[in-house]
Amino acid sequence: RFGRKAMLLLSLACSVIFGMLSAASVSYLMMAITRTLTGVALSGVSLIVLPLGKYVGRRPPLFSQGHVSGEWKTWRINRNTVFSPHIRWVPESARWLIANGKVKQAHRNLLRCARMNGRKEFTLFPSFHPSQALRKMTTDKKPGESYSYISLFRTPVLRKISLCSGAVWFGVAFSYYGMSLNLTGFGLNMYLSQFVFGVIEIPAKMIMYVLVNRAGRRRSQAWTLILTGLCIGANVIIPKPFTAVRSVVAIMGKGFSEAAFTTVFLYTSELYPTVLRQNGMGYTSFMARLGGSLAPLVFLLDEVWRSLPEVTYCGVAVCCGSVAFLLPETLNVRLPEGIEDIE
Repeated sequence: RFGRKAMLLLSLACSVIFGMLSAASVSYLMMAITRTLTGVALSGVSLIVLPLGKYVGRRPPLFSQGHVSGEWKTWRINRNTVFSPHIRWVPESARWLIANGKVKQAHRNLLRCARMNGRKEFTLFPSFHPSQALRKMTTDKKPGESYSYISLFRTPVLRKISLCSGAVWFGVAFSYYGMSLNLTGFGLNMYLSQFVFGVIEIPAKMIMYVLVNRAGRRRSQAWTLILTGLCIGANVIIPKPFTAVRSVVAIMGKGFSEAAFTTVFLYTSELYPTVLRQNGMGYTSFMARLGGSLAPLVFLLDEVWRSLPEVTYCGVAVCCGSVAFLLPETLNVRLPEGIEDIE
């Protein structure tokens, strides 16, 4: 109704305001409330930005940034200040612009994206008629048709995609946060574990930047999650005295886990059709939050058997990674527009 860019700006504004307030917190209660509201605002940012990633072409931007500042209050302010100017480069959804009669602006945005991606063949149109684009949009659009989260499960193929992608997101978040929270369980110092687990994410993202375009999205997603589970399971078998070996395996597992988390964002946004992409990302994000919420509770199972938490993380990661093989490949495939395109 309002367009992705307008809602993105609103989400960013709310996250900046609440982020600033959390940086100036004077009590735990104020900190808890402002951080909760910041998280709510940022959830809107992630759901809106990911579908806009289709403008960057076939090579996905899988890099992340990090920064460290001396004082905990200051780094939140620094982050908001540094990233705020980048808002002006965010394009509005071309489909939303066309649907609202702003065809020329949509055309300009697409041409700019094509030039930035080096796709010169798309910047040379012999003729462009806004009336034709509007007429085609009106023809394709079914009157009175609306979509909800229930639409994700109405048709067979879309139902399969939703169930499988939900399981994959659950497994990715469940294993990722399970490893991240178990800092002292692999034989390393807690602070050293935090540092190494953070550093390993950089090469993991760089490798996936190449791998998803060589091996494909489906195999990359499946094997990174399966290897995460196998690394967790291997540390159940490796004896405690072999601290160095356990540490190396744990670091490899964290790298695979980060690679799986990086891939799932790109892969899922390409699975759903345009009319349901926002709903699909919201549903899968909920499944990830569910997995992340349950991950810390699994540590309570060590009262039953000391290695039961690791076995649980391993089993869930391997099973959910295997489910990814049931999803369709999206590499070099045109993104679906409507439900009929994937059925």
